[in-house]
Amino acid sequence: MKKISSVFYITIGLIILTVGYGVIASDSFEAITSTAKNFVASSFGWYYLLLMSLLVALSIFFIFSPFGKIRLGKDTDRPEFSTITWIAMLFSAGMGIGLVFYGAAEPLSHFAISPATSEPNTDAAFKEALRESFFHWGLHVWAMYGVVALALAYFQFRKGEPGLVSATLKPIFGKKMEGPWGTLVDVLAVFATAFGVATTLGFGAVQINAGLNHLFGFEIGIKSQVIIIAVVTVLFVFSAWSGISRGIKYLSNTNLILAVALLIFVVALGPTLLIFNMFTDSVGGYLANLVSLSFRTAPLDAGNREWLDGWTIFYWAWWISWAPFVSMFIARVSRGRTIREFMTGVLLAPTLLCTFWFAAFGTTAVNMQKEGIADLAQSSIELVVFDMFSAMPWSFFISIVAIILIASFFVTSADSATFVLGMQSTYGSLTPPNSVKIVWGVIQSTIALILLSVNGLNALQNTIIIAALPFSFIILLMVVSLIKDLNQELKSMRMKDK
Repeated sequence: MKKISSVFYITIGLIILTVGYGVIASDSFEAITSTAKNFVASSFGWYYLLLMSLLVALSIFFIFSPFGKIRLGKDTDRPEFSTITWIAMLFSAGMGIGLVFYGAAEPLSHFAISPATSEPNTDAAFKEALRESFFHWGLHVWAMYGVVALALAYFQFRKGEPGLVSATLKPIFGKKMEGPWGTLVDVLAVFATAFGVATTLGFGAVQINAGLNHLFGFEIGIKSQVIIIAVVTVLFVFSAWSGISRGIKYLSNTNLILAVALLIFVVALGPTLLIFNMFTDSVGGYLANLVSLSFRTAPLDAGNREWLDGWTIFYWAWWISWAPFVSMFIARVSRGRTIREFMTGVLLAPTLLCTFWFAAFGTTAVNMQKEGIADLAQSSIELVVFDMFSAMPWSFFISIVAIILIASFFVTSADSATFVLGMQSTYGSLTPPNSVKIVWGVIQSTIALILLSVNGLNALQNTIIIAALPFSFIILLMVVSLIKDLNQELKSMRMKDK
């Protein structure tokens, strides 16, 4: 039995306190966290924009620099998973349910409800809607995940350190990272992971519930959501028990197949030519405006600044809060790849998949709204995609595929998270015991259920975004530590070559 670290017990204590407060004083909890979240967004928005842009620049630098030839592992190590399976794992862990939840809803909101700068329901708003969606789900997100995952994979597989966030800071702080300060860093990472995934499980249950209600009249409410989460918990506990090389591998490949199938249905049955034209035009607009989008703070435009706080800054904080979980998982499945291969794959493959996904779903939804085929702007966010399917041929079949995909993403995210939480609770072990993984799986589901029952998911989401601020400083330290050690590694390799 692998030894359980103090990080496990400390984090469990913090979870009990946070959830307990959310249950006992839910209104107060939401009010306090909302105020804090708004303060962070308005006061540190400029910082988030600079940080995410820096990480994009660093990602490109790592691809083309001499560091690119360094392997994440011993020089003789080779990748454990095929490239397709690896990409499927990145895709499933990094985005998952969010793609189905926001694929049609976000571009529609930017077009008809709250455009960034254009007038609603105009051609300019249509183009802007896709450009903004690409920005929020594209290069910046994957650059951030990639750089954090690179640091974790490098120190774990190349340097033989445990798979802990604290271990990546040893080149700066040395042995201090093996004491209380290291524990503090790891507790923050585990706390963000546990609550980030619990929030996603809650939203996933809500959308599955909405889809089942839409198709079969399944009652919407906490009772239905309890059943959904219970069923999915059994599935991901079973998958976690089977291990990463079986359960998560097979689920990730299934996710990719289902996602591509759903994407093909939407492209084929939707406005096909318009989708390809809007994709091409919007990718051009996204790349042409990438620098201005990356550094936009709207200091003299209160209306646009409010939009930025609600969308871009919210997303950047949200993705940073997910970094401990997603990046640890990406690191775990990337052993044996060179830094160049790793960063190119992480940066480009998921970005291309995500941009085309939003082009297909977003164009179809916006076109329906624009042409008066369906008034999707009146739909709740979890129902937009199902109401869109209702106006398409084969609607029942497509909706069934979507529900299965959401459930599959649901299981994969929870499964991946239990693995990462298990690692963090057993001193970075690459094979955490099933008992620890199952405990974490049950805890995540319980958090989601409790907070769904008291309408506390928004407050929990606020809490995670607040937690992203201190973790963003840890990311900066990880970058400094990584570059410092990579320089030493490169010098050592050159000496050997001589």
